[in-house]
Amino acid sequence: MLKKGKNEAYTDDPRTKVGTVIGAGTVFDGDFSSPEAVRIDGTINGNCSCEKKLILSADGRVKGNITAQSVIISGRVDGDIVVTGKMEILATGKIAGNITAASLVIDEGACFDGRCTMTAAQTETGQAAAADNVPADAKEEK
Repeated sequence: MLKKGKNEAYTDDPRTKVGTVIGAGTVFDGDFSSPEAVRIDGTINGNCSCEKKLILSADGRVKGNITAQSVIISGRVDGDIVVTGKMEILATGKIAGNITAASLVIDEGACFDGRCTMTAAQTETGQAAAADNVPADAKEEK
């Protein structure tokens, strides 16, 4: 089930527990970090760090860098974004900055001005598979 709307946060999993909500009209000046999922409907002037999902609604703004496990952008970001998992930019999303992510989805109508670097999701299985793909002569040098 997907929830989308001008003033609604988007989530692809209705069971996502949002631990912190920055409400509409709220302005937070300074760096922000959270161990839980975060929904931003207001403005953050500073860097955001989230150990889980960060959801930026259509009215949300971030003027700083974002680091999270997964990110959904409907609002505006002026800064770089580093995501260890999936990054989504919805149709109303606008990003001026670089993106580093394992997975990237950009909806039609979204704006992205920057560079994108795709990284492999780091899991124990993925790290073992990557080690198995090293050429034999490179393994001998180690």
